[in-house]
Amino acid sequence: MAFMQYFVVMIDYGRRGREAVVDPEVTRRQVISRVASGEYRNISFIHEIAENSVEDVTEAILTEAALPQDLPQVPPEEIDIQAIRLDHARDLRKHEQT
Repeated sequence: MAFMQYFVVMIDYGRRGREAVVDPEVTRRQVISRVASGEYRNISFIHEIAENSVEDVTEAILTEAALPQDLPQVPPEEIDIQAIRLDHARDLRKHEQT
């Protein structure tokens, strides 16, 4: 069985209610892009579901989406390295808190 990972973006429409956007095909980078573009607004939370665990990644994704979009283009092979570094830093912070 393949490793399952996806994101749940909870959008709050106020009196009109809330909507959970769940698409297993959407990657972390695509979620960040949608937040940065304004496609996702009024976000209550963003959860990353991986295997049998749930992690609240709201703050991390909102921070990444707020980075300037006019930065120089990074080659795709370096993006994966950067993502690994960010994930590693997040894991270190998580373990420091416990």
